[in-house]
Amino acid sequence: MNTQSEVSKSAALYERALKVLAGGVSRNTVLRDPHPLYADFGAGCRLTDIEGVTRIDFANNMASLIHGHADPDVVAAVTEQLGKGSAFTMATEVEVDYAELLCDRNPGFEKIRFVNSGTEALMVMLKASRAFTGRAKIAKVEGAYHGGYDYAEVSQAPNPETWGEIDHPKSVPLAHGTPASALNDVVIIPFNDPERAITILDEHADELACVLLDLMPHRVGLRPADQEFVTAIRDWTTRNGALLVLDEVITFRTEHAGLQSRYGITADLTAMGKMIGGGFPIGAVAGRSDVMEVLNPRSKKLLFPHSGTFSANPISITAGLVAMKKFDEPAVDRLNALAKRAMDGIEEAIRETGVTACVTGGGAMFRVHMKASPPRNFREAYLTPEENKKLLVLLDHLFDEGMVMINTCTATLSTAMTEVEVDALVAALKSGFEKLVAMG
Repeated sequence: MNTQSEVSKSAALYERALKVLAGGVSRNTVLRDPHPLYADFGAGCRLTDIEGVTRIDFANNMASLIHGHADPDVVAAVTEQLGKGSAFTMATEVEVDYAELLCDRNPGFEKIRFVNSGTEALMVMLKASRAFTGRAKIAKVEGAYHGGYDYAEVSQAPNPETWGEIDHPKSVPLAHGTPASALNDVVIIPFNDPERAITILDEHADELACVLLDLMPHRVGLRPADQEFVTAIRDWTTRNGALLVLDEVITFRTEHAGLQSRYGITADLTAMGKMIGGGFPIGAVAGRSDVMEVLNPRSKKLLFPHSGTFSANPISITAGLVAMKKFDEPAVDRLNALAKRAMDGIEEAIRETGVTACVTGGGAMFRVHMKASPPRNFREAYLTPEENKKLLVLLDHLFDEGMVMINTCTATLSTAMTEVEVDALVAALKSGFEKLVAMG
């Protein structure tokens, strides 16, 4: 449990932050009641706060740290590059090196462009889809998170009062003041429901530039998409002249070539981010050469002018190149095996304690739900007030046991972890489940 000195130290810093930062933070995900804790340093899979308390970090900066904190190889390479300069109004060789490496990992990555975040990658991908097809509308899955772009965030967080009928989910704004025009240009489909999804898409067949999918959307329940659903969407886009564009900002870590490689499909465009930056801000869009041509300033007719001051900056690119070279196929397989060990252990703890819970996930990520069975879509994953109460109890228990989790009770593993850390998490979850059962 936190000591009084910890509370006082963190509270004092938060009071300073409230005077200069909106809400006291620059991103809502770090908030805790009554105030956030503040990081001092990280080393490998552990994170130490300013009070000197060290915890195992299963959040890994929202899945972006594939090798944990301060990976020595990344630190060495970035330090060397910093001595040469952090950004130039010139291209760099390392940009080409990294583009070659990423394109070699997936045969569908014929051309690539680097940007500065997953949100920016999604923006570029959607705008490129419009430029290529000449159509304005996009379709996306209800509840799926795709960053902060007006169109990508529609129906990111609907609720039973706003989401409408399952046969025709409503386009629900996230931010107050979202233009009605943005809502009108986004078609919402249910996850893992090919029949309903195709019926909705058919109603807009001549208007859709693309269908945007995350194959294992975190906020929809972190459950891999059914093969039937993915195949149906791929076939529909091909028949109707729309693009299939995938958000692999988080899921690219699940397989050497990304989660899409499990489904036997080739996306037209793929957005990446998070862990491909080696701990630094980055994003990328990769895909078919003819689609990526809309970004080519030397084409006969430039359809999508695009640039960015820090795009492909050599710090992020160098860190990413080193990180992804280390995250080779054996590393991917090892980390996925660790996650399976964790999920198997969690399922056993659920059976032994009799708690109402389940676990979903894939690759090196998993999520614990306060539900009897794994949710298939956003509406099933939606937390009831009672489930939310239990989840908060569980998260607080894990935090007190020395575990940092994503606030949906989601874990993302890093290569710095071993069976020791995974087994410690399973044990902490089991004692948390026992506490929930005792509460009734």
